[in-house]
Amino acid sequence: MYFNADVKSWYDILLFLLTGSTGWYSILGILQIAGLYLIFKKSGIKPFWAFVPFARLYRLAECADREEEGRILSISSFLLFVINVLGDYIESSLLATITLFAILALVVIELVYEIRVCAGLVEVYKTKKIWIVAWVIVGSLTSFYWGVSKKLNPSMKVEDFRKDAIEMASGRHIINKMDKGLAVGLQERTVMEFFHKKYLLRDINFYIKPGRMVLLLGGSGAGKTTLLNAIIGYEKADAEVILNGTNVYEKYRKMIYEVGFVPQQNLIRGKDTIEHTLLDTAKLRLPSNVNAKERKARVNEVMDIFGLTPSKTHFVDKLSGGQKRRLSIAMELLSNPSLFILDEPDSGLDGVMARELMTQLRSIADQGKIVIVITHTPDRVIDLFDDVIVLAKDSHRTGRLAFFGEIGEARAFFEKESMEKIVQSINSTSVGGDGRADEFVLKFATEQNKEVANG
Repeated sequence: MYFNADVKSWYDILLFLLTGSTGWYSILGILQIAGLYLIFKKSGIKPFWAFVPFARLYRLAECADREEEGRILSISSFLLFVINVLGDYIESSLLATITLFAILALVVIELVYEIRVCAGLVEVYKTKKIWIVAWVIVGSLTSFYWGVSKKLNPSMKVEDFRKDAIEMASGRHIINKMDKGLAVGLQERTVMEFFHKKYLLRDINFYIKPGRMVLLLGGSGAGKTTLLNAIIGYEKADAEVILNGTNVYEKYRKMIYEVGFVPQQNLIRGKDTIEHTLLDTAKLRLPSNVNAKERKARVNEVMDIFGLTPSKTHFVDKLSGGQKRRLSIAMELLSNPSLFILDEPDSGLDGVMARELMTQLRSIADQGKIVIVITHTPDRVIDLFDDVIVLAKDSHRTGRLAFFGEIGEARAFFEKESMEKIVQSINSTSVGGDGRADEFVLKFATEQNKEVANG
């Protein structure tokens, strides 16, 4: 699609960056830019991107609804350019050999992803597949022809590709600002990625009553950890998070003590004993007006809850995996938070130990606290949960709310008996799923909208 000629001077470098080629080939490069300029206008992309080296490849891939391929294509093109520029400065025969293999690998990668992007263009323009060959062999002339031709027009613009993810009917649930419980009204969580805003999460609304143990379910990349970080305010989103009547974002310094968060990794020092670890944590997590005697009493209380008292003099690095997880949770329980969030607390534990740990979390919820848990083996402990939040990655890779409610209601909603089957139904076909994420997101959003309309 694009030429990679030898770059010998700063003039060649400038010409190469602008047109994608050097020498007389630059004429073809100019035609290519002109064609891309017009194609971008047709597709609803700002045409000035045609003049931006490497980025224009990504933008062309967007026109083809091949964003992921465009990233790889633009990066591989940039690496080839860098190697081309630095090639004359390599004197070592070993480095020259390595460079040659690197070039060959990048050329193959570039060719594969060029074909994928071209196939996407053919689909969007609804034209014959023979054009794929034309794009790969003489991309400059082909892009110019596609740009000036009045017969060749895209069936959809770039903004239309994202409309499903952005404009799909969403559950506009009115956030419940009750004095007790957790209310989450998340409009969107975005990041800037490859020159445009990418949606990680969108339209996630639910209310959890006190005393509930909630399973957070979803396939890989659905945004489970991103949602948890948004709830606790670690990575703020365009959202309103209300915990027991207080806005977590507005009163972050105060509310941070109301939230206990246990990540996947055990963030504890191995050379300390259990008791010293908890005492040190108590100094940080408890109010400054709590004296040493009271801190000690609280530590003893928490150790008893998790069965750590008999091992309180043991060093952390000598503990079993289950003991380390209980210690991590105990550290968060010291400040007596009203919301507990745990990211895979049973990771690496066998069935018996996992069951024991989840039972302890159930007892914490029974004390009137909210417990939200991510686990990859939910069915072995599903009887301990009250509710389930199901996140699904829609067809445009945005995390959406596919369901929130009681476990029995989830089984009826998805017509699946197990949680693993529910995840399979919303996972994409590329990872062995049923590819029904959009269907369930739309179904649940429609139900939410009916609830709001009916008051």
